[in-house]
Amino acid sequence: MAETRIEWTDTTWNPVAGCSIMSAGCTNCYAMQMAHRLEAMGVQKYAGLTRKSGKRTIWNNNVRLDEAALNIPKKWRKPRNIFVNSMSDLFHEKVDDAFIQKVWDVMADTPQHNYQILTKRPDRMATLIKEEIKAVLPNVWLGTSVEDAAVAPRIDELRRVPAQVRFISFEPLIGPVGLISLKDIHWAIVGGESGPSARPIREEWIDEIHNHCRDHDTAFFFKQWGTWGADNKKRSKKANGRHYRGQTWDEMPAVAA
Repeated sequence: MAETRIEWTDTTWNPVAGCSIMSAGCTNCYAMQMAHRLEAMGVQKYAGLTRKSGKRTIWNNNVRLDEAALNIPKKWRKPRNIFVNSMSDLFHEKVDDAFIQKVWDVMADTPQHNYQILTKRPDRMATLIKEEIKAVLPNVWLGTSVEDAAVAPRIDELRRVPAQVRFISFEPLIGPVGLISLKDIHWAIVGGESGPSARPIREEWIDEIHNHCRDHDTAFFFKQWGTWGADNKKRSKKANGRHYRGQTWDEMPAVAA
């Protein structure tokens, strides 16, 4: 399992591959393109998970459960922050409850690691953990993705989730999120979209989230401007950098301090 360039984690672990488009934030999902490239390279795990729609590559709603990948974290002795399913969504409707329980068992058996799980289906996550899994693991951080106000109700669903750390990825931030509450949310990650089809990010949208974080003592992590800079000009992600309000913001939830 390779290391990752994602700024807020150390490595990724993908016991599930494949997904479905849920909302506007999925339009330019990097994982769809990556899955297509991996299939072209002959990686069977990603074969048949995407299709062409015009010139675009998109998910075809197929999901593959990778039993062989389940025990990978047990081989890592040194503690890591592990992003679970960067190439899928653990709470996708085609991932059965029993497999999610197996993932939970591995995380319980490896308390030296912190696991970071993001979903666009926090309603299923809340119900399953409360009614079936019934285990709040201190090393498992649970989050949802919110790209704009249209999907802000996911935050209320996330609040229902029993977890040591609840977090939100406001990435790609493609619109204002509005008058949300970050009560009982421990961490917020904000980032703009990257790539040739990236949609712009606006500084006032970031300001809005930053202010909410200050109001609720939520740790604020600014990941990137992406393709569009603070001056509303397109450049490479690297050229636009990670500075917001004159500094980098790498705050982590208090439990990780």
